[in-house]
Formats: sequence, C-alpha cells, structure tokens
Amino acid sequence: MKKAISLLLCLCLVGVMLVGCGGTQENNSGESTESTGNTQEGNSGTIYVLGPTPDHGWTAQAGTYADAKVKEINAAGEYKAVYMPASSGEEQVDQVQTIIANSDAVGVVFFALEDSAKAGQEALIAEDIPFISFDRIIEGPDKYAILNASGDNWACGAGIAYWLQQKGMEPGDTMVTLFGDNGTVCSRRQEGFEQFLRGEVEYYDEATGETYSTTSIWTQAEIDALCADYKTVCDWSADKAFEYLEQKLSDIVSTAKAKNNKLFVYSMDDEMTFGFLNLLEAASVDDAVKADLEAMEVYVSAIGGMQELYEVMDGSGSQAAIADQYFDDMMSVYFSPKMMTNVIGYMEEYLAGNWEHEVGDGKYEVVWIVDRENVSEYEGFTGHAE
Repeated sequence: MKKAISLLLCLCLVGVMLVGCGGTQENNSGESTESTGNTQEGNSGTIYVLGPTPDHGWTAQAGTYADAKVKEINAAGEYKAVYMPASSGEEQVDQVQTIIANSDAVGVVFFALEDSAKAGQEALIAEDIPFISFDRIIEGPDKYAILNASGDNWACGAGIAYWLQQKGMEPGDTMVTLFGDNGTVCSRRQEGFEQFLRGEVEYYDEATGETYSTTSIWTQAEIDALCADYKTVCDWSADKAFEYLEQKLSDIVSTAKAKNNKLFVYSMDDEMTFGFLNLLEAASVDDAVKADLEAMEVYVSAIGGMQELYEVMDGSGSQAAIADQYFDDMMSVYFSPKMMTNVIGYMEEYLAGNWEHEVGDGKYEVVWIVDRENVSEYEGFTGHAE
C-alpha cells in the first residue's frame, strides 16, 4: 500500500514539473496545446505589433508593410512576431491585456489608432514592457516609450505653408483646412504650418536639398484669420471631406471670389483631397459655382503619397482632367507608410542592444514635396478607395 501511494505521489510531481517547464497539456477537447511561458520554444520571446485593420489608404498600406515585416522576423527565427490588427483604440486596449496575459512579450510596436488606446500604453508601462509609439504619439505615455517614431509632421505643415506661399498665399486670403482628426499627427502639422509663417522654423526639402524660409512674417492674428472660417475634421475620409465641401463649397467660392479670386486648400491627407475631386465630378455642385471655381486660382495640397494621386498629378489618372480643369496646381508631401517597416526594425535594434536613444526620445523621418514637376520621379503606394 505504501509503495502504491509513493508511486502515485511521484507521478503527480512529474506532472507538475512538466507543466511548470512549459510542457504540453490536453485541453477539454483532447487536443494538445502548448502552455505559455516567458519565452516560446526556439525563440527569445515575442515582438507584438499593434496597428490598423487594413481597409484602404495610408493605414491599410502601413498594415500591409507591418504584416510583411512580421513574417520576415518569424522566418529569421530569433524572435516570434505577431501582428495584431484593430479597428479602434478600445480594441487595442483589449489586445494589450492579451499580450500581458501571454507573458512572453519582449517588446511592442504600438501604432495607436485613437487616443483611447492610451490605457493600453499605460498598462504596458505598469508591466514594464518596452514599447515604441508610432505615428500617433499620445501625450503622457510618450515619456515612457523607448522611442516615439513617426514621419516629421511639423515639416509636413511647414512644407505646405511654404508651397502655398510660393503660389501667392497672403494674409487675408481664403483657405480650407481639412484635418484628419484631433490627435498629435494633425496638431503637429498645424503647428509646423503656423511656425513657418511666423518665421520660427524653416522648411528643409529632402528632394531638392534646399532649405526655405518664409518670404514674409505673418502675425498670429493673420494666421488665425486664414484658418478660422473653413475647417473640419474628416476622420481621414474622402467621404467626410466630400460631405463638408458639398455643404460649404458655394460659400467658400463666393468668399474667395469677393476677395481676390484665389482659393488655397490645406488637406492633411491624400484621401481628403480625393474627396474634393470626387465632389467636382458629382452632379450635386451647382454649375455656376463650378464656373466661378474654374475661373479663379486654386491651389490644393495633400500629405501621403498615394499612387492614385500621383497619377492625377502626372495626367494619367481618371481624375486628371478634373484636376486640370479646376486646380491651377497641386502637391502631396511624401509621407510613406513604409516607415512602419523601419519602426519595427527599431525594436529589433533595441533588443539587439544597438540603441542610442533615451526613453521618451523622438525620431522623425524626413518628408518632401511631390508636385507636378517631380511626380514622375516617385512611385506611390496604392490603396485609395474609389
């Protein structure tokens, strides 16, 4: 009897040791599952990448690049990598709880979709899990990120201010501002725009290798007046830009006509510029408004680098004729979603010990103007929703 009890105890201890060492267990369905430990077998842990669910436009392409980079890391075998797409900041908070429960994260690349994802970043901080904040930089957690990485949004704004000024924009003119959202991406673009006009910053263009300064110093009151009347948040959507301009275009054109027959458009994304083009193709715009718009000087900006918009600029796109009819010139600041690949690479550098940044540092990729004169030199990304 004692021998039987001793044998049973030994078997129990062996079972406990196997579970504790990350052995396999059977679930309720009888299938074999691998238990979760601090590292996965055959690698040093998991790099988690949080980003958008691919739909269209800039975010879709960023997600595509992220997925490709994750596959590359998995093929190398040193780390496991997982791309976790989401459609909202709240969903990303839930994903962080999953990451924490898995107990295998060596680092997280966090492309926050909304400021509501802040709680997820705070949870990573509490668990001492290193993370890189990408694109949307959320204030508060940014001080604890091992790096805050994005394109240079201030330079985007400065570049558009420079370009519009070169096209004749002066205090008192009429301008439409199309914001993507109320986060740091657009607020920094607006800051750069205003700083350039006030003469506080210059714009360096990577394509030309030249640095440009404002041709005249604007007062804050002049900038505020320029930006006051026609502005809206479009949620990065061509449809939302369409809806706003459909409601306001008659008034916008009337105001510009009464002043000096000039109109300037500060669009913070290619998608929203397409909203304007789509409206001009639609039957809902009054013919008299279209005639007045065609008769005035119209200069339209954008940010991104969609191939579809490049084809509008180079004359090969389906909406090129519309742009030629109503716009005197247009541009898009090059802001490639491929930078998400680079940012995931920064996490690999951090884990390898090749790191010179301090916690809370920022790293911003250069941007430059692509317009009708140099568009043939660049290949954009695809993904515009027709």
